[in-house]
Amino acid sequence: MQDFTSGRPSGLILRFTAPMLLGNVFQQVYNITDSIIVGKFLGKEALAAVGSSFPLIFTLISFVVGITTGTTIIVAQYFGAKEMVKVRRAIDTMYIFLFFASIVIGVVGIIFSGPIFRLIHLPEDVIPQAVLYMQVYFTGMLFFFGFNGSSAILRGLGDSKTPLYFLIISTVVNIFLDLLFIVVFKWGIFGAALATVIAQAGAFLTLVVYLNRTHPLMNLSFRKYTWDREVFRQSIRIGLPTGFQQTFVSLGMMALLRIVNNFGTDTVAAYSVAGRIDNLASLPAMNFGQALSSYTGQNIGAGKFKRVGEGLTATLKMSTLVAVLTSIVIMVFRRPLMTLFTNDAAVIAIGEHYLLIVGGFYIIFSSMFVIGGVMRGAGDTLIPMFITLMSLWLFRVPLAAILSKSMGVDGIWWAIPIAWFMGMSMSYLYYRTGKWKTKGVVKRSQFRDTSADEAEVYTGSEGF
Repeated sequence: MQDFTSGRPSGLILRFTAPMLLGNVFQQVYNITDSIIVGKFLGKEALAAVGSSFPLIFTLISFVVGITTGTTIIVAQYFGAKEMVKVRRAIDTMYIFLFFASIVIGVVGIIFSGPIFRLIHLPEDVIPQAVLYMQVYFTGMLFFFGFNGSSAILRGLGDSKTPLYFLIISTVVNIFLDLLFIVVFKWGIFGAALATVIAQAGAFLTLVVYLNRTHPLMNLSFRKYTWDREVFRQSIRIGLPTGFQQTFVSLGMMALLRIVNNFGTDTVAAYSVAGRIDNLASLPAMNFGQALSSYTGQNIGAGKFKRVGEGLTATLKMSTLVAVLTSIVIMVFRRPLMTLFTNDAAVIAIGEHYLLIVGGFYIIFSSMFVIGGVMRGAGDTLIPMFITLMSLWLFRVPLAAILSKSMGVDGIWWAIPIAWFMGMSMSYLYYRTGKWKTKGVVKRSQFRDTSADEAEVYTGSEGF
């Protein structure tokens, strides 16, 4: 477990980010490998089916993920305050919630995937495979929520290495099963989904065994769990805005997918491939933001507000350098990257345009996500929710619809960096107000070691 309340911020954040980033890279490597195998062996219809499934999956799980985020912030703040009894109760409460949520989400996903795909005008030649993929995938919701919830808690406690190890194993198993089920057994799209479910189940169950033997705060046993109504109320207060934000973001992704779907299977397949590459390129920013959230949560719990501003400055410097390098690589190698997934010339050409347009603006996305990490770690999720929704629903979706009429599919791609810029600008302006500092779960008055400098900083707002 990592204590963020002392030591050099840049070193702490970088060491915490590195394992988390590596783990997510492995996850994206699996997703990319999965798409390569599907695209090369099953064709562009299957590739479009898998790619179209993820916005729907994200839509159905996003609200639960938001509530989980609220609990993770509480865990980080109580851990920073050294209140271990409350840390344990927060962990118990989250696991109970995730168990019942996984059952509900799984049933909804299995029953309603077909009607939803038809509602968003997914091409008819893609729908049968997309529905089959979704129905198999959602049978594994308990394992998905269990593993990701455990990983989120460990990060809140300052441990980003343990989730990495199990994620690497899961990724390797998933790729092996993909090849076995698709290439050897010829199970098609069913095999791709089944491989994912089995790998997620294995990762979660082995993580449970490991934690029960080694981790004093995370002994996973339903018979010993305690439901804490106050902790859940706090989780709802912090997590509900994030849950709504995630839900409306995912609905925005569905709205964008509907616009993309109108351009046919080639465009849907290209969007799927370019989106996978885009997700990989976005990982450093997202992981720096998540690390900064844990860092912020612990330091606010300890009453050390000055360190939060120092952490933000250090994180922005590191994430900006990575974003610039990422943009260069994506833009220069966009064609070879597309040809990894498919040999279809039309799909490759469309995807190249996406990567050329969007790839030049990762620095904006990175700054937006890192600044938002401070607010999330502070427990201030309401205003960031409105900022995200405005950038999506007032800019990205309307601009995609309008520009696509005059510029074709490239208009959809241009809407993405424009929305990022608006989101970053609004996030920075809100950060400067300093109002996020008053949203902590642990009250600052509990601490007697806060320096005079920090008390003064608390009344103002740090720059960067």
